[in-house]
Amino acid sequence: MSIPTAMPACLYIVATPIGNLTDMTPHAIDILKQVAIIACEDTRTSGKLLSHFGIDTKGGKTDDTKDLLSHDADTTPKQKGHNKLWAYHEHNSAVQTPKIIEMIGQGYSVALISDAGTPLVSDPGYQLVQAAHAAGVTVSPIVGASAAIAALSVAGLPSDRFSFIGFLPAKAHGRQKQLATLDTRTETLIFYEAPHRIVASLEDMATIFGAEREVTFCRELTKTFETVHKSTLGNLVDFVKADDNQQRGEIVVVVAGVSAAKDADDISAHDALLQRLLEDLSVKKAAALAADITGVKKNALYQRLLALQTE
Repeated sequence: MSIPTAMPACLYIVATPIGNLTDMTPHAIDILKQVAIIACEDTRTSGKLLSHFGIDTKGGKTDDTKDLLSHDADTTPKQKGHNKLWAYHEHNSAVQTPKIIEMIGQGYSVALISDAGTPLVSDPGYQLVQAAHAAGVTVSPIVGASAAIAALSVAGLPSDRFSFIGFLPAKAHGRQKQLATLDTRTETLIFYEAPHRIVASLEDMATIFGAEREVTFCRELTKTFETVHKSTLGNLVDFVKADDNQQRGEIVVVVAGVSAAKDADDISAHDALLQRLLEDLSVKKAAALAADITGVKKNALYQRLLALQTE
C-alpha cells in the first residue's frame, strides 16, 4: 500500500539500521521523505543517514543551532527555509515535546528516529509518545532493526520469556546492587553496555550470577566486525580481556536466567536442616539462619519452609 502524498497528522516511530544500511526499509524511507518534521537524537548523525537515502532535510538556508528551541510563524514547515531535522534528546525533551505536539495539532506529520535501531529502546522518546497519546494524536510504528531483539535471535538461549534490562548503573556499587536483584530471575536477560565498562560489568555478572552462567556476547551486530560469542560468564571475562577489539563498539550481553529446576533441587537438599530449624524457630528466623548456613537465598528458603509446613 503506497503512502499518500498528503500525510495525515501523525507521530511515526521509525526504526533505522543498527549498522548495515541495507537494513533500512523502503517503508521507513518513504515516511521520512514525506513527513514535515524528523525529530532525532543527534542532527549530525541522523543527517548523514538521511543524506545517504536522499532524504532532504532543508527547504533552504536555516540556522542549525536553533532546531526548535523557539519556533514561531517564520519557522513552521510552510516556510521555504524550514529545517526539517529537529533535535530531540533527553536534555531538551521537556521543551521540545509540547512544541512537537503543537505542530502535529496544526496538521504536520512528525517522525521520531534514534541514532540507530528502534526509538525508545534505551533511547529518549517516552515523553513524546506519552504526550501524543494524551493529546489524542495517532502514533504509528514503522518497524525495523533493534539490537536487543537481534541479539536475542542469535543468542541460543531461551527466548520464550525475556527481560530487557538495558544499561546497568555506571558506578560499581549501583551496578552490583541491581545485578543482585536479578540473580534469581529465571527468564533470559538482555543488557546493553558501554565499551569502557564492559569488562567491569562482566566481572560483576560473573561474581553475582556465577561464573558458570550461560551468556552470549554480541558486538557490532550487522557490521563488518560483528561478534557473536556464546560462552559462560567466567570464560567470557577472559575472552573480552584478551582482545581489545571486543571492548569497542555497540555491545549487547544476553544472559541465561537461573534454572528454576536446579534451584528447587538445591533447596530441597536442605529439607532436613529446615525441618529441624522449624522445631525451634519461626519460619522467618529459620529462613534467615538457614541462609547463613547454606548460602541459599533467604527468600527461596522462606518459600520452601512454608511448603514444608503444609506437607
